[in-house]
Amino acid sequence: MKLFEINDAIKQIMDKDDLDPIAMKDTLDALELTRDEKLDSLAAVIEKTNSEVTFLKDKIRKLTDQKHFAENRINNLQEYMTGILDEANIKKLQTKNHILKPRNYRDKTIVSDGEKLPQEYKIKEEVVKIDRQKIYQDLKDGKEVAGAHLKPNRKTTIS
Repeated sequence: MKLFEINDAIKQIMDKDDLDPIAMKDTLDALELTRDEKLDSLAAVIEKTNSEVTFLKDKIRKLTDQKHFAENRINNLQEYMTGILDEANIKKLQTKNHILKPRNYRDKTIVSDGEKLPQEYKIKEEVVKIDRQKIYQDLKDGKEVAGAHLKPNRKTTIS
């Protein structure tokens, strides 16, 4: 029996006046036990899924850190290798597995202090943000806001 069917059956039994009180109690107890077991199972699934989400968030953070470490390592090794080849004035080096050729790329633009830059080098961007707090308050106060509405947000706490 599904949870909603159990709830409906409990309501129907409660609405009947002609049932024997002992039979009614036994039936309600059986239905409530079934419902409670199913709800307990749902709570266990939610807790397990929350644990998985936490695990995945931690895993993503660790993998992101590993990625940044690997990218920094590549950059440092590239700079080191290029420095060695430049110091030896080598334009091209054939090794057993690779051909190494230092070359010039477009210079990097480094901005050490953005406050000191003249205004001509600054771009003003306008960012439009939605004031959800104001929308919420206006809707709660009974005002109509085109393009927005309140949606009930009910959840069950599990402890």
